[in-house]
Amino acid sequence: MSDFGPKAGMIGEARTMVTEENTALKFGSGTIKVYATPAMIGLMEKASINCVEGSLPEGFSSVGTKVEIKHLAATPVGMEVVAEAELLEADGPKLKFRITAHDGKEKIGEGTHSRYIVKLDEFLRKAESKLS
Repeated sequence: MSDFGPKAGMIGEARTMVTEENTALKFGSGTIKVYATPAMIGLMEKASINCVEGSLPEGFSSVGTKVEIKHLAATPVGMEVVAEAELLEADGPKLKFRITAHDGKEKIGEGTHSRYIVKLDEFLRKAESKLS
């Protein structure tokens, strides 16, 4: 695999509103109506995708392989959460990001995320082969 296009220093962002649908209570990851950790991780992954997806050749995508985060503060229903991803390393198909999330008042999450660039048709063919 050669140079795919993503370069260290690229930034991506993703936003969402905290609603009843993305609370810890709804996800089953807690018993309180505050922004769920799994929802925050998903938003951080989306920011990472937004960071690099436009720089990948047609027919390629990236898949998440590792997430290490700290959920630092609770966010109530009604607030907006913004996740940001900065590409720290691009080593061929291996990508590593610094990820953060803020709710307008404070940083609510931080950590790192790794993704791997895949050729979409080959990846899907291998995944779907599990069905046969």
